Amino acid sequence: MLREHSTLVDAAPAVVWRLTTDVERWPTFMPTVQAVTPLDPPPSQVGGSARVKQPGQSAAVWTVTRFEPMTEFTWETRRMGMRMVGRHRLAPEAGGTRNTLSIEVHGAGAGLFAVLFGGLIARVLRQENEAFQRAAGQVAA
Repeated sequence: MLREHSTLVDAAPAVVWRLTTDVERWPTFMPTVQAVTPLDPPPSQVGGSARVKQPGQSAAVWTVTRFEPMTEFTWETRRMGMRMVGRHRLAPEAGGTRNTLSIEVHGAGAGLFAVLFGGLIARVLRQENEAFQRAAGQVAA
């Protein structure tokens, strides 16, 4: 299963990148994240991780698998026997930054998971991009 949402954020890539990688700050502006606790090493490099608590879910440890400054932040977790990959991709675009968020789910239950939760995940990705847009506007102001 793959769900993706892309939007143009009215801010420079450096601003969006700072918001993307400052995961500890996410609960202050993102309604889909309740708490983020960095682990050792922190999630600012490949192999770094954090415990993330989201509404209606138990906390999960997400580990960074790709970290390309100003371009991509990808991390993964395992839940219910499936591997979940969260990807943040940034690209400069006239007037701001193209912010693309995606969730991939792999494993034996991925098809059923898509049927049951695919719509919810699509809404969460949209809400998260809206949150990045609002937070970037506050930083620019």
